[in-house]
Amino acid sequence: MYLSDPARTYASVARDLGINRETLRLWVKEARADGTAGAMKAGLVKRPRNGPMSSNDVLEEENKQLKARIRELEMERDILRRAAKYFAGEACAVRR
Repeated sequence: MYLSDPARTYASVARDLGINRETLRLWVKEARADGTAGAMKAGLVKRPRNGPMSSNDVLEEENKQLKARIRELEMERDILRRAAKYFAGEACAVRR
């Protein structure tokens, strides 16, 4: 969420997810380090300077982009799971 919207801040996304801002910052830092952060901007296929890409090159590039997108979606899913567990635990504590 933070990476997909340049207008968002760590604080606003963390508040929306109900997590600590520093935790979100570390997750974004990890995503950038392992290359999944660029998946949002990977919509364009780059052409080499010496001419058009072959069919295999296009498929390899698309495969690379799709794998990056999968990693990004898995990270977002994990964030949502952690938030759900947090709120479920908080709800149980309030009932007691």
